[in-house]
Amino acid sequence: MALAWHDESSKQEAYKKALSLAAKDKTEFWRLEAQRLCWSKDFTDVHDGKFAFGEWFLHGELNVSENCLDRHVAEGKGEKTAIVFENEQGHSSTLSYAELLRLTKNIATMLFKRGIRMGDRVVIYMPMIPEAVASMLACSRIGAIHTVVFGGFAKEALADRIDDAKAKAVITAEKTLRKGHALQLKDTVLEALKDGRCESIGTVICFGLNKSEQNDVVIAYQEQSDFPEHIEHPRGFSAQHPLFILYTSGTTGKPKGIFHATGGYLTQATSTAAWVFDLQDEDIYWCSADVGWITGHSYIAYGPLALGKTIFMFDGALNWPDQSRIYQLIDRHKITVLYTAPTAIRMFMRAGEDHKRGYDLSSLRLLGSVGEPINPEAWLWYRRVFGDNRCFIIDTWWQTETGAMMITPIPGITGQKPGSATLPFIGIDASVVDEHGKPMSANQSGFLVIKQPWPSLARGIWGDNLRFLETYFNKMPGVYFTGDGAKIDAEGDFFISGRIDDVVNVSGHRLGTAEIESALVAHECVAEAAVVGIPDEVTGQRLVAFVLLMNGVEPSAHLAELLQNHVKASIGSFARPAEIHFERVLPKTRSGKIMRRLLRARAAGEAVTSDLSTLDDATV
Repeated sequence: MALAWHDESSKQEAYKKALSLAAKDKTEFWRLEAQRLCWSKDFTDVHDGKFAFGEWFLHGELNVSENCLDRHVAEGKGEKTAIVFENEQGHSSTLSYAELLRLTKNIATMLFKRGIRMGDRVVIYMPMIPEAVASMLACSRIGAIHTVVFGGFAKEALADRIDDAKAKAVITAEKTLRKGHALQLKDTVLEALKDGRCESIGTVICFGLNKSEQNDVVIAYQEQSDFPEHIEHPRGFSAQHPLFILYTSGTTGKPKGIFHATGGYLTQATSTAAWVFDLQDEDIYWCSADVGWITGHSYIAYGPLALGKTIFMFDGALNWPDQSRIYQLIDRHKITVLYTAPTAIRMFMRAGEDHKRGYDLSSLRLLGSVGEPINPEAWLWYRRVFGDNRCFIIDTWWQTETGAMMITPIPGITGQKPGSATLPFIGIDASVVDEHGKPMSANQSGFLVIKQPWPSLARGIWGDNLRFLETYFNKMPGVYFTGDGAKIDAEGDFFISGRIDDVVNVSGHRLGTAEIESALVAHECVAEAAVVGIPDEVTGQRLVAFVLLMNGVEPSAHLAELLQNHVKASIGSFARPAEIHFERVLPKTRSGKIMRRLLRARAAGEAVTSDLSTLDDATV
């Protein structure tokens, strides 16, 4: 049986046992964690010993939909709330586990009747509504491989992904509202289907479609009168069977279709959700990511639902119609655990604390950060304003490719430090090394690598395994190359500096731009900053900073000089930005990460030639 606990003391004992077990035999720890799931057929071996393309839970079979739904209903928890939902207009609803199961069966049956079978790819292009999660679970129920495409993507990005996956079906909705403006999702799908690359699509299932608009391809979602036997009682699929493809943008070329296998992925997503969030039956858990990103996959759809917990979903902008919306949502729905991105935290930090006034956030017990490194100033503000200096902060590091959390504090067990993701998760062997693979000394910056396999590691790039090897395994043989920079302090805690592309070398000083950005944000006038390095004949690289100011603060040459000197005093003269540009907005991906490569191109006066499909605001 998986290690379990009922209070903080027993959790500490379970953690000690888990660490001891993992130190002796990591596969034995993961064997126990796999017992959190319901297996249709027991696995024979935990791991085949390979790193890239390694197989986990050999010969085992399971059904993800059954693990997230049926087993909870069978245990008498059918009436328990699975999803609490609110849309941008303020309309709320709930779905029990039994209701979510029926919705999932309906979608699965419609897909099956349209010829979708095991291994077929299905694109999900939906708003942030419960039907999006049900569509993911419906695909997994029949063994179809889903690829969720964020509902804000335009026709070209959607067509690219349909083409690469050779998808046979799309699940979408008529429209949704974002900041009061309608996003016509169905129309975008129809435009994409006119593209010659999308001829593989034979079915579009649309929520909210008027039945009079149906045709041979586009059909309206509707309740089914009965379900095929294998949907009523789903079969298990091999632990190696692909569960989903998720596209990430590359610095050049087409987006990468990262795909994950069923058994290893679900085991680690569930394990980390259990250890890190420690969700209780009374919790209302909110991960504010979109299901179109890996965070939404692992910590909205799969981890929490496999544990039978209650999740909150919001279809709308966190700061609309004003900056008080997030506080209003926490108060109204009594959110207990919040997992959000540093970019959102800095957005509310910039707006000021007055927007919180009148809202009760006392229900919160745990605050999480995900997506990119969080600077210490924002970490402290988050804990003070959202958490009233009493909530534990979980600053997590992981990637689409890792599938689940890799470096993270564990509440009640490990410590916490502003700006640090603290320690590797149980069974994860992480290190910081130089370009030759030699471990760095304490507080020296280097390359973050993972030295041994883990269950939720991606199984490849869809249709391009050579690119997978070249990107993650050939750059530094024998380890997984994360592409991120980091350092480890004297106590063993990890500080992630961000992408190695964001490490600059100024006059022989190797600097992580995150450190300089944190120094800028620590100034009372600065809400957010992005720093890039561009070539310089004298110093090697020259630092250029792009800054967003706090509301009410006006840009000026004098302020720019103050900020330059502030960085100089905080870090050293070698870190002083040569230029500071005051901006209205920074270019970000739809998951909230700053696209520094665009800023580098602008600072260097170069044309932009890289992939822009994930850019949130094209007007930037």
